[in-house]
Amino acid sequence: MAGPSFPRLLLLFSGLLFLFTTYSSIYGPWSLSGSKTRFDYSSEKPHHPLDPLTAPEIERVQAILSGHDSAFGSGSAMIHSMALDEPNKQRVVQWKKGDRIPPRKAEVLAMSNGESRVLTVDLNSGRVVSDLTSPTSGYPMLTMDDTIAVSQVPFKSVEFNRSIEARGIPFSSLVCLTPFAGWFGPDEEGRRVIKIQCYSKQDTVNIYMRPIEGLYLTVDMDKLEIIKIIDKGPVPVPSSIGTEYRYGFLDKPVHMDRVNPMSMEQPDGVSFRVEDGYSVEWANWVFHIKPDLRAGMIISQATVRDSETGEARSVMYKGFASELYVPYMDPEEGWYSRAYMDAGEFGLGPSSMPLVPLNDCPRNAYYIDGLFVSPQGNPVLQPKMICLFERYAGEISWRHSEILLPGVDIRESRPKVTLVARMASSVGNYDYIFDWEFQMDGLIRVTVAASGMLMVKGTAYENVHDLGEKEDDSGPLISENTIGVVHDHFISFHLDMDIDGSENNSFVKVHLEKQRLPPGKSRRKSYLKVKKYVAKTEKDAQIKLSMYDPYEFHLVNTNRQSRLGNPPGYKLVPGGNAASLLDHDDPPQIRGAFTNNQIWVTRYNRSEQWAGGLLMYQSRGEDTLQVWSDRDRSIENKDIVMWYTLGFHHVPCQEDFPVMPTISASFELKPVNFFESNPVLGIAPYFEKDLPVC
Repeated sequence: MAGPSFPRLLLLFSGLLFLFTTYSSIYGPWSLSGSKTRFDYSSEKPHHPLDPLTAPEIERVQAILSGHDSAFGSGSAMIHSMALDEPNKQRVVQWKKGDRIPPRKAEVLAMSNGESRVLTVDLNSGRVVSDLTSPTSGYPMLTMDDTIAVSQVPFKSVEFNRSIEARGIPFSSLVCLTPFAGWFGPDEEGRRVIKIQCYSKQDTVNIYMRPIEGLYLTVDMDKLEIIKIIDKGPVPVPSSIGTEYRYGFLDKPVHMDRVNPMSMEQPDGVSFRVEDGYSVEWANWVFHIKPDLRAGMIISQATVRDSETGEARSVMYKGFASELYVPYMDPEEGWYSRAYMDAGEFGLGPSSMPLVPLNDCPRNAYYIDGLFVSPQGNPVLQPKMICLFERYAGEISWRHSEILLPGVDIRESRPKVTLVARMASSVGNYDYIFDWEFQMDGLIRVTVAASGMLMVKGTAYENVHDLGEKEDDSGPLISENTIGVVHDHFISFHLDMDIDGSENNSFVKVHLEKQRLPPGKSRRKSYLKVKKYVAKTEKDAQIKLSMYDPYEFHLVNTNRQSRLGNPPGYKLVPGGNAASLLDHDDPPQIRGAFTNNQIWVTRYNRSEQWAGGLLMYQSRGEDTLQVWSDRDRSIENKDIVMWYTLGFHHVPCQEDFPVMPTISASFELKPVNFFESNPVLGIAPYFEKDLPVC
């Protein structure tokens, strides 16, 4: 039932271990039959309308597809993704525990005869109810079968082999990876193409620091033929010295005093509950969490209990990372196409390695497995893909000490304990850690952290002084013969906020406007005044952030009021961010047009989930968030979706070598007039008697 095993592949293909590391947990030894899980995935039934497809359902979908088209049975049609085709939103909202589960459907993206297919399979009727061929430009995300086959193509080329021999590089040390091709014009249409970059693993496991520069290939993925080889001549391969990062293999002393291990103890156990696999309850929060092939992790139907009435109030119907766009800034041949769409081209789910206990997640963590599908339609388990844990890092929820009242000694302080849902994706050289953090005061903080290895470029230079007056266009020197190529990271989040329900939601721009006082009215000369503007249409809600033109961004329900008459809402609180500086007509930016603004608000449409489009690989950018928003639909008092693009520019430095310390960026969804007063006023303080003595 599992995909190809790594030991076999290693016997067949030298060096492929490095290529498949990001997928080892799916296509390696973690078969469905041999795993230890919290649920019996071979027989478990869905308990919630949004539960992912179960193993029996995946097997049934494959059987239905084979009956619909013999190509699925023979293997000439390959499945690239299979996921739950979610029921109608209103049906999900009206569903209550104990009700019958709505009819289950699956959405399948497949390749057949060189064409993309989008199929909808009805599990109840046992029929394919929709089968569309190439509805837009682009192809589904790559499968492991694609990667395995393409990585071997160079070795069949006489020209490639001669180039390697001329460089004096042992063939046994070669590892060839597959940078995606993007889209750069009509000459690349009509066929799936991919680029190839090779590395040397000689004397190191950190292949990313040893690129074989100046030798680039373009391959037709379906014909497994080389389209083009570019050989610019030998460039020194960076040394393996200093590239080791594994703790047990480091030979340099660390000149730092040891910090003793620490752990948060919970003498009464954790405070959260996970029911039926994916339904989470903690403090005043209830939400559904789902492992997803493309987004990695999806949070749905998040409700928070009102601190005064006890009512469970809707906050967010669905939130997830919709796309992860990483454009590199080297315009040269072999590099210009490196502008990755990691969710749509690769998938954040398959690249989610099992989390490492005590390091990725603390001792009190609870783990959730993912269940995906192989290209042949078999269910495959992704163990320990998500962890849930409570966090207390000594932060304060609220406090006040009073010293001005005679005879009164007030020192009130409350600890801030939060619940974190975490996933980490190893997408090639980079590792991305996604945290959804829930607080008792109703706030949700979303953080994306990046670590792993830089994508570097080999160079003849060993020292910055070798450059003289010249500056390298690619980026700074971070080690001998090694350039850290400048690049950006942009993560677009789909945030279907349903504030007290999905209807009558509006997007309000709260502007801080400077007012100049007339002479003589006050000893002040200027002040800030708050003015509110309701966005009428989607174009009104295309927002570029500016520190010198400050706004708050509120989503409110105009059909409900607080006791003071304010509409309840949540506001988006941006953290540190970056804007894309690429020209809008640059091919990577056409596909990544969702980064043209930091904030968007669109009319809810269940088909508009992926900011870069459904079929992302080699797409031309005609099915993006920019295109949807430019339709300029009405969004006042409607069911609306907010999109936020978090980003950072990355100028590499020596500290990023050989593996990067984590860098992060975040944003918050914060209640504003949602509660009648401070919702965490009644949190109990901690006392010594509450904690164990170790």
